Amino acid sequence: MSTVYPPEADSLMAILRRLRAPDGCPWDREQTRKSLVRHLDGECAELIYAIDREDVPNICEELGDLLMNLFFQVIIAEENGEFTLADVWRGIIDKMIRRHDHIFGNSRADSAEEVAALWQKIKAAEHSKSPESKSVMDDVKLSLSVLDRAEKLQKAAAKTGFDWESAGGVLDKITEETAEVREAMISGNDEHIDEELGDLLFAVVNLIRFRGKSHAAELLRRANLKFEDRFRAMEAKLAADGKVPDKTSPEEMNEYWDAVKADEARKKIGEK
Repeated sequence: MSTVYPPEADSLMAILRRLRAPDGCPWDREQTRKSLVRHLDGECAELIYAIDREDVPNICEELGDLLMNLFFQVIIAEENGEFTLADVWRGIIDKMIRRHDHIFGNSRADSAEEVAALWQKIKAAEHSKSPESKSVMDDVKLSLSVLDRAEKLQKAAAKTGFDWESAGGVLDKITEETAEVREAMISGNDEHIDEELGDLLFAVVNLIRFRGKSHAAELLRRANLKFEDRFRAMEAKLAADGKVPDKTSPEEMNEYWDAVKADEARKKIGEK
């Protein structure tokens, strides 16, 4: 099989074309651009999970799965006469060269900050050639995840000067929004509660964005990973004592949870 299909991009494209042929795979043949989005989203999540775990073998495997999904989209575009893989390569190669003018052109950037500023300047020049936008919000893609889109909307507004003066101001806003959630909870109005919870989430994302150290999605992934690891460790402690979570009281599970956190603290001290 490896002789017929050597390990290269053309081989994967050939396999996908064969699967989409009239006598190909029934499942692959019935897929559309939109039906594949769910799989594309899932493969991205699995790759990120493997990266968070630093699971190198799975990173390699998930990169392959992701590439397959990306190439599948190209195959569909080819069938529709829209563009080819060569067009995709040409577009991203031209963009990388154009936006790295400090490497391939005459600009200069000696730090990551200067590179980021140059990148934004070049992007702005590119967008100025596009049809004029009615709002700065028009450039924020709808396809982003909700967390990433929240950050991008806030950044777009900040570029116009509509931003906080300090992180303390954002913290005060979070406190204000938390109080409004409490008031909404008392009212018992589910629609109002949901609205205030959304405002609170948006305010927390704003603080993360304002600090400029990490992205909200990145921090939530870390929090997810920490919670998962702690819960697995708690399950292990329960199992060692002949217990299971759904047969253990919440109070007792909290004790096991605290024991897991204590183990983490001792491990950190030991590492120091």
